Amino acid sequence: MLSTRSALLEKIRLGEDSFLELKEVKTAGDKIRGPTQDDLADELAAFANSSGGVLLLGVEDTSREVLGIPLEHMDAVEALVRQACEQSIKPPLAPIIERLTLPDLLQAEQPVIRVATERSLFVHQSPSGYLHRVGSSRRSIPPDQLARLFQQRSQSRLIRFDETPVPQASLSDLEPPLWQRFAPARSSDVPEVLLTKLAMATRDSNEVLRPTVAGLLLASRSPQKFLSGAFVQAVAYQGKNVLPSSETAYQRDAQDLCGPLDRQIIDACAFVRRNMRVAARKDGATGGRTDSPQYSMLAVFEAMTNAVAHRDYSMGGAKVRLRMFDDRIEIYSPGMLPNTMTTESLPLRQATRNEVLTSLLARCPIESGELTRHRRFIMDKRGEGVPIILGESRNLSGKTPEYRLIDDSELLLTIYGAPLEPDT
Repeated sequence: MLSTRSALLEKIRLGEDSFLELKEVKTAGDKIRGPTQDDLADELAAFANSSGGVLLLGVEDTSREVLGIPLEHMDAVEALVRQACEQSIKPPLAPIIERLTLPDLLQAEQPVIRVATERSLFVHQSPSGYLHRVGSSRRSIPPDQLARLFQQRSQSRLIRFDETPVPQASLSDLEPPLWQRFAPARSSDVPEVLLTKLAMATRDSNEVLRPTVAGLLLASRSPQKFLSGAFVQAVAYQGKNVLPSSETAYQRDAQDLCGPLDRQIIDACAFVRRNMRVAARKDGATGGRTDSPQYSMLAVFEAMTNAVAHRDYSMGGAKVRLRMFDDRIEIYSPGMLPNTMTTESLPLRQATRNEVLTSLLARCPIESGELTRHRRFIMDKRGEGVPIILGESRNLSGKTPEYRLIDDSELLLTIYGAPLEPDT
């Protein structure tokens, strides 16, 4: 939408409408005086609740004059936009933020920021309530229309989020060695047809074939380029608690685990193996010594697989977090439980919010390592993951892992480590 320089200049010449909002950026010293974070949130939410649009920062709306943004303030303005999207809009938005230059009245190039928002699958609330775009202004959505909008977008989400096309991504962002893993043997389909059949690509509202969320998550080495939270943040702490005043001083190891999801799962297991303690115990029968690990790697593998497969990828910026302490592992997965599941019913029931993703993971081979003795593919669809996590961990540590839902927006799994006092 208004993605070319010529289209943007022509639109500016004609002025604001349902798809374009112009805003001057006002500064005083090192501070941004306008627009405010709430103002930005209202404009972007109104676009998302309508048919999408472009917010152009650095252009005065009445005169349509390109004033630009001082270069030293570009980072701060972009940060303000991100904060508006993540902190002042519910659910959060993840727009495309682009820096570019446009000519002023003297034809000198001035820096501006283009923020493009697609029509959303959700209805978004901003500081001024539920807004939509009516011509060149934002208006409150009337109650009867708001009810219909909630109903329409709820129905549209029957197309699951992992099946939706990703704006700005192209098929060239999917790497053949990665997506070919899922191709049926002796398939004669051309790549575009095969990727569509696998639901790794689909056409957007403009009939452009683009990768889906699932396609990028499994066939791109940098899915976080388009899905900002699509990685695992892993941290190993010293001791049993985080000390907020000096958190980094107590980190023994920290790593952002990126790449396709199967790589993230395997790398997370390697992170745990590298940072967990292992006790050497004497074998009374043989006189030799055996290693006793703090955690079952099979349980860790199943837990990380569930965390990345079942999380809510529509939550912009939210990431899976793996935290290791001296006595436990904590795994945080964004999103509430799907359907009517509860933490108590997890061992007994099976449900998923990401049908395409789980289907592809069930066809994604485990390339090497001890996990290949467990099964050939990353995921099975028999619903055995949670019972394995609970049983394996309980047998090793004597304590049952615990699931807890935080603020209806994040699932926390705590796996307790085995006591590792060595025999003497």
